[in-house]
This record gives sequence, C-alpha cells and structure tokens, in this order.
Amino acid sequence: MEIARGAPASMSEDVLRRVDASRQVVVTALKAGAVVYGVTTGFGALADVRLTPEHSAALQHGLLRSHAVAVGSELPPEEVRAMLALRAHVLALGHSGVRRAVVLRFVEMLERGILPVVPEQGSLGASGDLAPLAHLALPVIGEGEVHFEGERLPAMAALGRCGLEPLVLEAKEGLALINGTQGMTAIGVLAAWRAARLAKIADISAALTIEAILGTDRAFDARVVGLRPHPGQLASARNLVRLLAGSEILSSHRKSDHIVQDAYSIRCAPQVHGAFRDVVRHSTETLEIELASVSDNPVVLPETGEILSGGNFHGQPVALACDSLAAATVGLASISERRLFRLLDPKTSNGLPPFLVGEAGVNSGFMVCQYTAASLVSEMKTLAHPAAVDSITSSAGQEDHVSMGMIAARHARECLRDAEAVIAMEVLAAAQACELRAPLLAGAATRAAIASLRKVVPTLLHDRALKPDVDATIALVGDGELVAAVEEEIGPLE
Repeated sequence: MEIARGAPASMSEDVLRRVDASRQVVVTALKAGAVVYGVTTGFGALADVRLTPEHSAALQHGLLRSHAVAVGSELPPEEVRAMLALRAHVLALGHSGVRRAVVLRFVEMLERGILPVVPEQGSLGASGDLAPLAHLALPVIGEGEVHFEGERLPAMAALGRCGLEPLVLEAKEGLALINGTQGMTAIGVLAAWRAARLAKIADISAALTIEAILGTDRAFDARVVGLRPHPGQLASARNLVRLLAGSEILSSHRKSDHIVQDAYSIRCAPQVHGAFRDVVRHSTETLEIELASVSDNPVVLPETGEILSGGNFHGQPVALACDSLAAATVGLASISERRLFRLLDPKTSNGLPPFLVGEAGVNSGFMVCQYTAASLVSEMKTLAHPAAVDSITSSAGQEDHVSMGMIAARHARECLRDAEAVIAMEVLAAAQACELRAPLLAGAATRAAIASLRKVVPTLLHDRALKPDVDATIALVGDGELVAAVEEEIGPLE
C-alpha cells in the first residue's frame, strides 16, 4: 500500500542473486537447444512453432507490441504503481528467468515516477492479465506512453529525461513481463484495503443513525450476539457498543417501553456489517497468498535446472475473492441507504423534521441525497454480478477457460467507490439529525465524528448547493479522517 501511494521501492543484492540463478537456467537451456515453451517456441496456439536464437529479441519485443491492445479508461496512478511493484516482486522471486536489469527497470520506474499508461479493459484473467501487463511493460523497451512529471508523453522521452536507455529483451523476458495476475491482484489488494477501512466507517455511520433515530443498543448485547459467533458480527457489535457509550440521546429513552425492536436496518447492523467483514478477511487472505505467489509461465526451477509449463497464471482464486468482495459491499451499502431513508421520513425518524431541515416544502434538505444513494446501490447490484461465472475460449481454443479476474477486481473497486459515497451520505444526514436532538448530546465517539465532519461541512439550515458537502464528506470517508477522529477519542476500532 505504501509503494502504491508513492513510497520508494528497492531490491536487495540477495534477491538479485536469486534472479541471476533463474536466468542462468534459461541461458543453459538455450545453449542446449532444448524445446521450451515461450523460449524456443511460439506462444499460445503457436506453441508448436520452433524458433531460432536469431528470432529471440524480435519475438520478445513483438510479444509486447502485439499484446498491448487494452482499451477503456486509464488505471489510476495508485493502481499502476501497485502493478509495477507486484511485477517487480514476482520477477524477483527467482522463477521467471529474466535478467536482473529487467527487474531493476521496474524499480527505477517506481523511484522516478515513470508510470505507464495502462487501459483497464482487455484482460481475460488467463494467461493472466496479458493486455494490461503488456502496456505496463512497453516503456521498458522505450515504447508506449507514460505519465511523468505531470505530463503524458512517449516512454522514450521520459527515459531520456532520466538518463535511462531502453532495454533490449532477450529470450523468455517478453513472456515473463506479460504472464501473471498482477493487474487483477493490484486492483484487488487496493480494493480490499479500502474495504477494511470502510467496515469501521460503516459502524460509525450506523452508530450516528441509531442515536439520531432514537434506536436502542439492546440488540448489540454481547450475550445475544455471542450466541452466533461469526467473527465479523462480534467485532461490529463491540464497535457499536463502544461508539454509542455515554450517549445522552440513547439514555433519554433507554427505559422506554415503546422501543422493543428496531427496524432491521438498525437492529441487524452487526449481522450485515459483520458478514461484510468476514468476506473482506477471506478475500484479503486469498490476495495475500497471491501476492507471494509465482504466476509466471513457464516456471524456472533453479534448484533442478528445469523449466516447466503450468497454469499458475489462471486468475480464478483472485476472481472469486473479488467477486465475493463486490457482492458483500452491496449489502453494506444497501443497509446504509435504508438507514438514510428512515432518517429522512418523519414516519420512521421518531420526530425529526422531513428531510432533516426546517420549512419543509420550501426546503428539500437531504431528500435527493437518498435518491443518489438509492441509485448507487442499484448500480452496484449490476456491478456485483459475478465475473468468474463467465468464461470464453481464446487463442484458437488453446486457452479455453479463463477467469475474468480483472473484471471482477475492477467491479469490486467500483462497488467500493459507490459504497463509500452511500455511507458518506448517511454520515452527512445522521450528523445533522443528531444535532437536531439538542440539547441532548451524542456519545463521545459520535460527537468526535460530527466534529470531524463540521470542519469541512457546515450544518444545513436551509437549502444550498449540496454537491460540495457531499464531495467533502466522501473525501472525509475516503481519506480515513473520520475514523482517525473517532479512534483518537475512544481508541482503535476493530
């Protein structure tokens, strides 16, 4: 995560010696005239075509050029940096057979901020993320485009400014640069990181709404929740109890007989938020395994001097992890939108003004925030259709089952972006609703959340342009400031 956000990268000499040992196996195979896929043969459906050493450089460069046909929006810089780091890492594991200069070029690109232009659409997820990774690799040979020092320019120009020469690839190296799951894994890892943070934010937003709507914390009693001991559910319930502690608003009606059971969106928050947490944990575990894995093909085994073909490039584990993450995120956003709806309707808000603003009819208040949230949740439902249930045959039938893993990762990322916006709108409305309960005070934790929000968004007294308020709240959710403010008050949330 740190490298994706701009931290420096490095490679130790011990690691580079491991790379050298792997390369020596390829050199030995070439000298012996061995038949090795992608080294002395063509690729994919052309694997039965034998090649001579004289074809080597042209073959490897042609491979990058022919495969760099991705389309669509550019991947953002954070995801490109993550891809560069993961690509360097997998090559450095010492099973890809490239020279150390190739590995070091990716490290140099990270250090100098040379970020390839990588379109996000075009990967089938096996043989890995071929098209996006080809775009990532083109600048290594001085081709393609990059972002550098605030400009979009030809890769050759950026290399020249840095005093770097393009590399001339040798046998196996072009194939090693495009085989693998680093596209889908980079996007998936960053999405999982955002999801873990969003789990805390969802608990904060729920706590704000529970207070504002005069809900009860009885359903979060450890004696009840503990009878169904899913780890995420237990953690979310503990968070809610801590977040609501000391609330004058809750205390004002705690002994009231009229609140026996809240609506599901209130009462079942730990169950829904907890299920999301459990999926995030499982997806993260899968992605962490992938981070440490070799997904190249063929694989070089320096210990025995063998070069073996396999299927580690197939993205099915990552695809399923990201599909699960996307689906779980819809549930988190959906229950947040339902809470937002209840806050705005006087029939369900326990005495709050319509749409949380005075002079209803003259003012619309937060009415259309709920429209937007509902629209986002509906769109998320289409994005969460599992990508991994699909496959399509490619490469003249040789590659006859694929994972669609990068599609799954992109959709998970988009679902998380939308969920952040939905939960931000709940925070925006619930903070206002808590203030409307004055002179009763919210708990210390939720007061800290409201204070954090009020640094960037003033209380809504009458209608104004709400887009800046919404954008500022989304940023507060996305940059971690809201969680930081709460944790400074009550300590780390789970």
